[in-house]
Amino acid sequence: MIRIGTSGYSYADWRGFFYPPQLAEKDFLEYYSRQFNVCELNFTYYQIPSTKTFDRMIEKSGGKVEFVAKAHQSITHSRDAGIEGITRFGKSLEPLWRAKLLGGILFQFPFSFRSDKINYEYVRRLRDSFADLPLVAEFRKRSWIKERTFDFLREINIGFCNVDEPQLPGLMPPTAEATSEIGYFRFHGRNKAKWWEHEDQAERYDYLYAEEELREWVPRIRSVESKTKITYVFTNNHFQAKAVTNAGMLKDLLKKEEKEEPEK
Repeated sequence: MIRIGTSGYSYADWRGFFYPPQLAEKDFLEYYSRQFNVCELNFTYYQIPSTKTFDRMIEKSGGKVEFVAKAHQSITHSRDAGIEGITRFGKSLEPLWRAKLLGGILFQFPFSFRSDKINYEYVRRLRDSFADLPLVAEFRKRSWIKERTFDFLREINIGFCNVDEPQLPGLMPPTAEATSEIGYFRFHGRNKAKWWEHEDQAERYDYLYAEEELREWVPRIRSVESKTKITYVFTNNHFQAKAVTNAGMLKDLLKKEEKEEPEK
């Protein structure tokens, strides 16, 4: 099973590109749910929401959208959340897992997160802290690409996030790895010029994939799908709703490939 959505849905600059120009922000999610059945939540990185927030989101989406929540920055970046912070974040997600709408928690670690003994142990502690909740790890540093990492993630049952991003020194290369029952892909765009140097972080994700660039990922997605129970694909090139356009293109490419497969 493959589910395709975007990384976030509440962007003012999507008006006129995806959302109708006059659509109120409070109605974004209901509109989003007409086209997508899964969404990766970015706002949970910046704030730990209340359970009421997720109750409202379930209501607005009509229970039709599954969510993956990005872990709060105090867990992945400053790493000062402590047991109390981790527990608070986990409990905030209760409405989602109770409604069977929590696809997982994404740990997006920063580029500074090195592949070393201390960080391996930190990831293991996170696994222990979140008990049986489905988890996925996204690394930004190329040094994590090795069998030791994949074996480690399989051992502790954390999915590996495959990414498409600019091919710059030290960043992650294209992969097709599956380390748990969850397959995971994120498309960040290939804006080399703005990846490290930008006035607004949104500029980093100002990139529209061409069809041929997405087509090369179809075999990788299918490979991961064959080894997992569910595979999530999220487009994070959110600038002016380019993520929506490319998510739709990926859906079409996968459907087309499925139709072209010879009968067995």
